[in-house]
Amino acid sequence: MTENSQAEANSPASEPEKEPGPFQPVTGSILLFRRWWKVVVCSGVDQPAVIAKVKEDSYFNPRYTFMTCMSAGIAILGLLLSSPAVVIGAMLLSPLMGPIMGAGFALAIGDYAWLKGSAKALILGTLVAVLFAALVVALSPLQTVTTEIASRTRPNLFDLAVALFSALAGAYAMIRGRMGTIVGVAIATALMPPLAVVGFGLATLNMSVFGGSLLLFFTNLMTIALTAAGMARLYGFRSSLSERQSQFQIGAMVVIFVGLAIPLGYSVQQIAWEANVSRQANGYIKDQFGSRARVSQIDIDWDAEPILVSASVFTPKIVGDAEQQSARVLSRTFNRPIDVAIEQYRVETGSDAVTAELTAARAQQQAQEAEIRVVKLRENLALVAGVSADDVTIDTTKRRAIVSAKPLQGATLDTYYALEKRIADQAKDWAIEIKPPAVTLPSLQVTDGAITEKSTAQLPLIGWAAARVQLPMGAYGSSNDIEVARKTLFDAHATTISAAGPGDAAGTVRLRWLSPEEMAQGSE
Repeated sequence: MTENSQAEANSPASEPEKEPGPFQPVTGSILLFRRWWKVVVCSGVDQPAVIAKVKEDSYFNPRYTFMTCMSAGIAILGLLLSSPAVVIGAMLLSPLMGPIMGAGFALAIGDYAWLKGSAKALILGTLVAVLFAALVVALSPLQTVTTEIASRTRPNLFDLAVALFSALAGAYAMIRGRMGTIVGVAIATALMPPLAVVGFGLATLNMSVFGGSLLLFFTNLMTIALTAAGMARLYGFRSSLSERQSQFQIGAMVVIFVGLAIPLGYSVQQIAWEANVSRQANGYIKDQFGSRARVSQIDIDWDAEPILVSASVFTPKIVGDAEQQSARVLSRTFNRPIDVAIEQYRVETGSDAVTAELTAARAQQQAQEAEIRVVKLRENLALVAGVSADDVTIDTTKRRAIVSAKPLQGATLDTYYALEKRIADQAKDWAIEIKPPAVTLPSLQVTDGAITEKSTAQLPLIGWAAARVQLPMGAYGSSNDIEVARKTLFDAHATTISAAGPGDAAGTVRLRWLSPEEMAQGSE
């Protein structure tokens, strides 16, 4: 065989043709898509500009600290007031978004100095937000768990999904230079409200609220950071990581996502079970009373042992064994011990039930508003009296509030009198009593057997002080002047004074509080 013939025999052309594999069209399409993605999509991203923009908002600085405090303050006030609109205002600021996104991008490109700076800003910002929210709660008279707070104490798989989609949108907005959409992302992700709830739990020492909201924040934080890292890698951001390091990084992300998804998935299952119990309880209780009745409210205490279902029913007919029947059926249905407490309100018709339900709802709202007013009244009285809120006596039945004031530097009887009048003007349907300390009483001037016009203006103050302090008053002056003062005060305010001694000048009656010992000596 010639040399050329040998070469031809060994050439690829001489090899038998291979039939295309079954997956060759698929792999070819994937390769084409990857080439298109790299050439068309990734090449259009200005990576240095994106990194510079993300880095700008990734570090701890005074502006970041101030915005974090303001966002936490707005969030906790919205949560305490149960106002979604105010909570959204806190989400719009979302200063923590910058360091979280920065950590994700730094992780993707292997810039560990940047990652360290972002982590520092994130940790310090988290501490600032929690402590500031806790301070606001500690100073606030409202410290009840509202629906807005409760909704952020039980994270579930849906919260993970919301954070994932939000992070995808946020990372895309940063990479493609469409930063305006980040506002919507901040609203959906809701980083600050969970942190504010953590502060609430810390201030009220409610570990259930503290732990649940902290888990929600950690879920959002990790999801956003890892998703941002994944998006950065997807868009081909240059990385100093080796192939092995990249594979390890991807594996770690998958493990973290799965680790978060397992407990959150269990939480979804628990929530679904509780929703089913609530639906079944509502339906069965309503069936017992018929179509003309209305189940106004179902409250379930899941922490009670056994579980307690409380309901309010407006019905034309009182059913005697409704609680026992409902408890038996629900316990058998869900294979768990369940107690039922039903408060029945008798009405005549279905329309009456609707009216009664609306009336009850309005009454409940008015009761909540009245409770808030009582708390504010207590706080205001404690503030002006210089005492703690626990030292204020509130009688809601008689609508009466009493507090004994501490001596305030430079304060006179006029001061306490004016403070009581100001509080009374704010709470016109309440009887307000501020008991002043036994400070100096004003003197009375007597001319031609009568109290002068200037001293007459002091009579309401003296009468008020005598009623509040409830100590005897002694008068010093001439016997005639004391008698004039005694008669005038008694006629005007039924206030009695006792002659205690001679005065310093004629025409002047000096008043002073007498101790019980002095009164005892005078009676002897």
